[in-house]
Amino acid sequence: MKRTINIILVGTLLLSSCGIYRKYERPESINTAGIFRDTASVDGVLEVTDTTSLGSTPWREVFTDPYLRQLIDSALVNNTDLRSAALSVTQAKAMLSVAKLAYVPSFTFASTGTLRSWDFGKASQIYSLPVEASWSIDLFGSLTNAKRAQQAAYLQTQDYQRAVQCGIISNIANMYYTLLMLDKQLEITKNTEQLTKRTYDMMVQQKQYAGADESAVMSAKANYYSVLASIPEIERQIREVENSMSLLLCEAPRHIQRGKLEEQDLPSKFSVGIPVQILSNRPDVHAKEMALANCFYNVNRARSAFYPNISVSGSAAWTNSSGAGIVNPGKILSTAVASLVQPIFRNGQLIASLKVAKAQQEQAFLAWQQSVLNAGSEVSNALALYQSSQKRSELQKVQVESLERNVEVAEKMFKMSVNGNYLNVISAQQALLQAQLSKVGDDFNKMQAVVNLYYALGGGDK
Repeated sequence: MKRTINIILVGTLLLSSCGIYRKYERPESINTAGIFRDTASVDGVLEVTDTTSLGSTPWREVFTDPYLRQLIDSALVNNTDLRSAALSVTQAKAMLSVAKLAYVPSFTFASTGTLRSWDFGKASQIYSLPVEASWSIDLFGSLTNAKRAQQAAYLQTQDYQRAVQCGIISNIANMYYTLLMLDKQLEITKNTEQLTKRTYDMMVQQKQYAGADESAVMSAKANYYSVLASIPEIERQIREVENSMSLLLCEAPRHIQRGKLEEQDLPSKFSVGIPVQILSNRPDVHAKEMALANCFYNVNRARSAFYPNISVSGSAAWTNSSGAGIVNPGKILSTAVASLVQPIFRNGQLIASLKVAKAQQEQAFLAWQQSVLNAGSEVSNALALYQSSQKRSELQKVQVESLERNVEVAEKMFKMSVNGNYLNVISAQQALLQAQLSKVGDDFNKMQAVVNLYYALGGGDK
């Protein structure tokens, strides 16, 4: 017996060296060095020395607007995609419990009773109250790898839930800032509408009293109605964004209460962290890695299928029959059976299953590798958008100030001279409107870049 145990132990060690019991380890073949093409802007200076990532900051510290916080809180409670993801986690947790219980023997109670009569004689009663048990011995790692694969699947569903939450937070924030941008553009357009209306009225008066050119009046009128016609389009866009946000909130379309663009205070000092942090912060990237781990353990299971399957079963029954007649009623009958099944030839099924598992593992590795590259690209794009929008906004601020002064001078010169050039006034107003709208757009792009960078770094799950 001792010799048999030693043989089993030696066999187990040999199988362990073949990798059947080996745990998943992150492949070293993927290189994350230089995954970020750009660095973060810290006080206008480009650097990436701090390992503290914007993605590790709780979302409440990033988005401080009280209206936005209320909207995010509501979405995290009511959004159906997030609730569905939570149910997927519950299912995966139950499946993990099933995989863990596979180590425990199964017990079955199946009572039987029989009435037996010979030639219509007195009937005999035979009963049995058996309890049957079976236990699979995980000597070759099949159950262990199944459990580990299910653990990876469970973590993958958790990552999916986190990814959905991060996506909801970033989408709500982007829509909120879009509404603030549209509100500001509507305010600027309405102010310009009043300005062009004043110019139009002024030219009408000059035509009546000073004989101004008819074309000047018509040009001013066309400019006024051009600005006036753009207002309904902005209002339509506002309503559509509100409807989209209401959909994320799982509510009927409604007005979204909000603050103002100039009141927003988003982080301006941040670091993207070291490149490898993206692997731990991004839930979608980690989910891809857990899918790879799941495939790794499935390969181990496919390998373990080549080795014997050992199981032990037994039963104990309270019966009044020994099988040869009714003797000694009320006795216990017990049995125990051990079996070993060694696959020899299955038409190449085991080899084919192993090849399939290895191919799936390679596919999972490629998907994980691509997700890392995608994450790095998203970080670089967000940084580029932030930096370019910041520079453009600073330059356009000077441009807007110059154009505001230009409008004042053009109007003053037109009022002082009967033959003043009305085209200068109209051109100045149009240029000012476009510059103001462009600056608002760049301010919004800067905010959107922060939101995108926060999402790209895996923020939003806290």
